[in-house]
Amino acid sequence: MSVFRVEKTKGYTVMSNHHLRNHALSLKAKGLLSQMLSLPEDWDYTLQGLAQINKESIDAIREAVRELERASYIKRSRERDERGCLRGTVYTIYEQPHAEPTPEEPTQEKPALDNPTLEKPILDKPMITSY
Repeated sequence: MSVFRVEKTKGYTVMSNHHLRNHALSLKAKGLLSQMLSLPEDWDYTLQGLAQINKESIDAIREAVRELERASYIKRSRERDERGCLRGTVYTIYEQPHAEPTPEEPTQEKPALDNPTLEKPILDKPMITSY
């Protein structure tokens, strides 16, 4: 019988197994999320930065990030400066899918409809007045 021994020294990452066991995610997305969770919090999470530390191209990294966004493991928001100009993108990374809070439901049981009732319009010829 074969025996496998693992020698661990340092540099551990503790993360949830949730994304690793999610059958809906591709192996590329699972690996990228694992790598992102292992990086320090102050690391520059850009597509270019992720492509530099991986073999994949920026396009492959972008597609994996989009897959993680669709699965709610990553939330993307735009960053603006004090004048309101776009400055960049902020990625929030979650260990488990993060659902956006839903707005509260209306408290009325039967809300009033704002749409008017449609009736047949009057199609008479308009009166022409001469002055």
